[in-house]
Amino acid sequence: MRHQTLDQLHKVAEIQTDPTQLGMDRTQRLQRWAELLERQPARLLSALPGTEYYPSHERDLMRSFGSAITVAFEDPLLRREGLANDSYGEAKRFFELSDGQLHNVVCHCHVGETMHASRAALCVRSAIGGMGFLASLRALFHWTARPA
Repeated sequence: MRHQTLDQLHKVAEIQTDPTQLGMDRTQRLQRWAELLERQPARLLSALPGTEYYPSHERDLMRSFGSAITVAFEDPLLRREGLANDSYGEAKRFFELSDGQLHNVVCHCHVGETMHASRAALCVRSAIGGMGFLASLRALFHWTARPA
C-alpha cells in the first residue's frame, strides 16, 4: 500500500470529505499554514507595509501579492475550511490571531519588503505557542540570515 498526502490524492482523484467530520481547530489551521510555508523555505514572500500604522478597517483590507497569507490562501484545504481570501483581516479572523501575532508574520518592519517563507513559518509556529524563548531566538537568527 502506498501512502500519499491529501494534496497528492487530489491530483489523481476527487476527494469527498465526510460532512459530519469536524473542521480544523485553530492549532491545526496554524500548523497547516506553517507546513505550507516550510515546503519552500527559501521562497521570497512579499511583506505588508506598516500594518501597525493603519486604522483597523483599512488594515483588515490590506493584501500583498505573494505574501505569507497568499501561501495559505493557495491551499485548497484551508479554503475549504473557510479561508475566504488573502487579506490581513481574513487571516486574522480565520487563524484567530491578534494584530500583534499577525504583524509578526507579515509586516515589513521586521524584514523589509520581502522575507523567506521559513521566517514566516517560524512566526506562525510561535503564534501556536510551545516554542521556548531561546529556541525561538535561535531559529529566528538562523532563518533570517540572508546569504551574502
